[in-house]
Amino acid sequence: MSVLIDVRNLTLKFQTDEGLITAVENVSFSLNRGEVLGLVGESGSGKSVTAKSLMHLNPSNAVYTDESQIILHTDNGPIDVLSLKRPADLKIVRGGAISMIFQEPMASFAPSMSIGKQMIEQLQLHTEMSKAKAREISIEMLNRVGISEPSRRVDQYAFELSGGMRQRAMIAMALSTKPQLLIADEPTTALDVTIQAQVLDLMKDLVKELNMAIIFITHDLGVVAQTADSVSVMYLGRLVEEGPVREVINKPKHPYTKGLLAALPSLDDLDAQLTPIPGDVPSPLERPNGCVFHNRCAESMEPVCMSQIPVEEWVDPKHRVACHLYSKAGQ
Repeated sequence: MSVLIDVRNLTLKFQTDEGLITAVENVSFSLNRGEVLGLVGESGSGKSVTAKSLMHLNPSNAVYTDESQIILHTDNGPIDVLSLKRPADLKIVRGGAISMIFQEPMASFAPSMSIGKQMIEQLQLHTEMSKAKAREISIEMLNRVGISEPSRRVDQYAFELSGGMRQRAMIAMALSTKPQLLIADEPTTALDVTIQAQVLDLMKDLVKELNMAIIFITHDLGVVAQTADSVSVMYLGRLVEEGPVREVINKPKHPYTKGLLAALPSLDDLDAQLTPIPGDVPSPLERPNGCVFHNRCAESMEPVCMSQIPVEEWVDPKHRVACHLYSKAGQ
């Protein structure tokens, strides 16, 4: 498999009235064509901000450090995403080579335009197909994501559809251009279990059919286990653990990953109490020194965890973790 996108030393800060606030810090990863990456973590961990950086979609007060680099490898050569400024140049990463399914479907549709008109306009913007062909593709995609009577629904407006149906229509619109990379931000949150399974199967089929890569952002480790090839765990803007999905879920190394898995309910013991991670994710304004997780960590070691940022260590050939339990500084 060839590399589709390279992210190196991505650090993103937001300019606010309180000064620069770090949202993402020194994040690096690569994604191959045909690969599904699960990006997991609590709310506020930086997952969506990282994903939006790949499309240059963060607001104007976002500040990227000079070391930050995002390289998209297309058939026409590599593209330095963060160097793109003009709207015409940004088309390649905004609906062309990269599409994104957002958490809130109503934010993705203009209320005064029908679902079909928006899908058709998008297809004509990024391809050379006729309006009739674009309408045909739009109806086909609505059908593939499980929307009944797609030839009628295509002419309806977003407010006429139920929440789950809007979400499916948004997924259909993102997939209709057959992107090389699909960023799916909690795409199945509002769907019932049956439709969720159908949408996940569709995504798997498209990965095989188009050799497409997917970044799957979710809180649901069960969905990640079903869908992803590899998983990256984020906490307060940093990647704390990465590796093959089975390896990370069956043999978690970082205390935060262990905590996320321990908080899941067990079907084998429905009476068992859930074990939440103590405390809350700190505000970015009160970002801890050293390891950002040390103030919630049951295995924290003083003073090293409070003063030194852990570097990533390889614990297996494809499994790495940023934790002092595995570093020379902590031993």
